[in-house]
Amino acid sequence: MASKKKGKIVKVAGPLIVAEGLDDAKMFDVVRVSSRSLIGEVIEMRGDRASIQVYEETGGLGPGEEVVTTGAPLSVELGPGLLEGIYDGIQRPLRKLMEVSGERIGRGIDMPAIDHEKKWKFTPAVSKGVAVTGGDIIGTVRENSVVEHRIMVPPNVSGTIKSIKEGEFTVDEVVCTLNGAKGDIKLTMMQKWPVRIGRPYKGKMSPAMPLISGQRVIDTFFPVAKGGAACIPGPFGSGKTVVQHQLAKWADADIIVYVGCGERGNEMTDVLNEFPQLTDPKSGQPLMKRTVLIANTSDMPVAAREASIYTGITIAEYFRDMGYNVAIMADSSSRWAEALREMSGRLEEMPGEEGYPAYLSSRLASYYERAGVVRTLGTDNRVGSVTAISAVSPPGGDLSEPVSQATLRIVKVFWGLSSSLAYKRHFPAIDWIASYSLYADKMTQWYGENVNSRWVEQRNAAMAILQEESGLNEIVRLVGMDALSPEDRLTMETAKSIREDYLHQDAFNEVDTYASLQKQYAMLKLILDCYKLSKDALEKGADLDDLLAVSSREKIGRCKYIPENEMGRFEEIGRQMAGEIKQLINA
Repeated sequence: MASKKKGKIVKVAGPLIVAEGLDDAKMFDVVRVSSRSLIGEVIEMRGDRASIQVYEETGGLGPGEEVVTTGAPLSVELGPGLLEGIYDGIQRPLRKLMEVSGERIGRGIDMPAIDHEKKWKFTPAVSKGVAVTGGDIIGTVRENSVVEHRIMVPPNVSGTIKSIKEGEFTVDEVVCTLNGAKGDIKLTMMQKWPVRIGRPYKGKMSPAMPLISGQRVIDTFFPVAKGGAACIPGPFGSGKTVVQHQLAKWADADIIVYVGCGERGNEMTDVLNEFPQLTDPKSGQPLMKRTVLIANTSDMPVAAREASIYTGITIAEYFRDMGYNVAIMADSSSRWAEALREMSGRLEEMPGEEGYPAYLSSRLASYYERAGVVRTLGTDNRVGSVTAISAVSPPGGDLSEPVSQATLRIVKVFWGLSSSLAYKRHFPAIDWIASYSLYADKMTQWYGENVNSRWVEQRNAAMAILQEESGLNEIVRLVGMDALSPEDRLTMETAKSIREDYLHQDAFNEVDTYASLQKQYAMLKLILDCYKLSKDALEKGADLDDLLAVSSREKIGRCKYIPENEMGRFEEIGRQMAGEIKQLINA
């Protein structure tokens, strides 16, 4: 670590301070500000003057106070004890902060992110004399009943194992000694990593399988791949946060990192209260056992909001390097961009569109680029992934604003939330006409092998009906439903069934909140089979009103409430429906 250099504050402007006498400071170095030892980060250097964003309240600071460099960039602690943790934007543990300073975070409190006193049972995975390189797993720790924490050799470290211990150790104690090229290297169970630098890997792979969410509109029509990037833009009240909560609860990722970036405190409170009560459908254990929460709400320091996204993605990459599939939810990237805009304004940089800095797009891209499916470092060819899903909160729902446009140029899945659907109480309020997924075609083979060979054909047929309904609605508005032909009226009724019986999903109903891909396929098959049989019956002379009145249509409307362990009922309803329509043809 570099020697500490002291400077003096010459300017204070909210969370931005300017200090002189720091000629040896580097960009993104962490500094300690004033006698209160507030945490700050260098974001601009001009000669010996450093512009510093302070991650804590700067009230009471003034010119002449001392600034001390640490010589190290903003880094996170990575090791056993991360899971079930609740942190602020710079990885300070909020539970422990509350014990020390009460309900309001005190200033200048320096506290380790993970517990340095707790002992963990370390089980070696390699033996003395084995050559290891960066990323290799040297042992495991059972962090909780759900997740096995894999202790890895840090990147850029290699050597032959000189000694390795088994037993209970703290994260600071040496568990392994390597004989390296320049002497002995001592390894502990904890690593530190700078948040603004992506963790290295061998190579990126093309995403080829979906992140199954249990949300029908997402899984069927607009899937996101494991290792992909998706955004959820929408106006206030359209359900962005609930969609992200649902994804965090039900997505089939091994690890969830949830970043509450600048959103309202009561929304994060909902997450903190709900997650410990939720049962993980995979393990039957509390969902928090595979979750890391980062809370940097709207009343917390604005500068830390900008850091919280990087803190989250670095933690996600760490678990990815173990070979896990990780999903990171950021709610919302608009609040992160607003923090960027505020700091840019205080630096007196030339503003871009709507006051955002000119580098907004490149900063967003550098965040989303850290998502992906990768072949990790190490000799065992592990594969891990980070899936990035971010809410975007455009003012007034205007998707032409800079953050939305910059995000749409980067991500490959767009779940556009509609205020009109939200006002109709249709949730998730994802607009099936405006939304898209560029991963859907790439995963055709996976769906064919793992769900049904007709999955894609069925999805395309349902989407064609919804798009046809969109066109027919224009005619209905002009001349009314009675002007439509029986075939078009049947299309409209089928589209209504797809919308209300399939796409509408109740997040608070214990059966409907999650639907497996097999259930989704069976539900949509019933609706489309009913459409095909009814269309065939119309051509053979059956009356449309009679077809719409068959009793099995009501059962199709309620099949979303059929539990996963009663899938046989779908075939029963299908047989009943076919029989009733056949009777109408013969009548």
